Amino acid sequence: MDFEKNISLRKLNTFGINVKCKFYCKVQSEKEMVSVINSEEYNNNSHLILSGGSNVLFLKDYEGLIIQNEIKGKQIIEEKSESTILRVGAGENWHQFVLWSIKNGLSGLENMALIPGNVGSSPMQNIGAYGVEVKDFIVSVEGVNLDTKEAFILKNSECNFEYRDSIFKHELKEKVMITHVNFELSKSPINNTKYGAIKEEIRSLGLPVSTESICKAVINIRTRKLPNPEVIGNIGSFFKNPVISTSEFLKTQKQYSEIVGYKVSETETKVAAGWLIDQCGWKGYRKGDAGVHKNQALVLVNHGNATGEEIISLSKEIQRSVKNKFEIDIHPEVNIIG
Repeated sequence: MDFEKNISLRKLNTFGINVKCKFYCKVQSEKEMVSVINSEEYNNNSHLILSGGSNVLFLKDYEGLIIQNEIKGKQIIEEKSESTILRVGAGENWHQFVLWSIKNGLSGLENMALIPGNVGSSPMQNIGAYGVEVKDFIVSVEGVNLDTKEAFILKNSECNFEYRDSIFKHELKEKVMITHVNFELSKSPINNTKYGAIKEEIRSLGLPVSTESICKAVINIRTRKLPNPEVIGNIGSFFKNPVISTSEFLKTQKQYSEIVGYKVSETETKVAAGWLIDQCGWKGYRKGDAGVHKNQALVLVNHGNATGEEIISLSKEIQRSVKNKFEIDIHPEVNIIG
């Protein structure tokens, strides 16, 4: 394997934080990953596997080995009467995979169009948008155990999926590298439009409800609301939407009638973190080069040369203000490296 030294990570994390790593390499197969695990650079240093860099915040230079996962490929492994099972490389771009699935007549992922990052990150974070979570379409996750150097397959039920959470953020954090994700997608349109914004957008486009029109609507909405990381550094949503008891939600609603929430069970309601942050006056705020996006308070941005420490300091100020005003805790989605 070829290892590079003192590489800038600025273009390898969508926040655009200007930090370096001691060693850097790319892997394009399980065989190459095993080769890396056997190397001196790996065994004598801390290590971090980086996918699309869309959900990390570096607080300082990384004094270890950064491994870039570039395992590609899309393969149909089983055709059923109503669905297709696909094996997809962890290094495939997520949005391009969503578009590919739609082009090939498959439904399920369209509500998650334009989410930044790669396929390998999707089960780690259990990504989701507009009423859909990726866990509902994952059959299994394949990877390499970094300790034993052996391949593994985890069934969906073994991944401990929760809201923006999984086993890969806890028991298996930094212990495995995901190589492939297996998805089961529907051959018939699912047409999940329970989030009102999608219905309104499709109506404004003058289109019938379909897999393609839902995808187009989501792209339009996200493009209006969320900044392009290639233009201004960000990771998309910085905070999770908090889930609180429905009784607590109703109590808060009496004081703030416009509060935005979605029932997730008989006893719990998910609150829109962006609304909470916006009500605290943060939208468009800027301190140095660290700021809050002008159109979406859920998104923290790097206007050019913000440090990770400046971003995290701003996030803590936001958390405190939301807690003080609403008595609700909000927590970051981002993986903080420091």
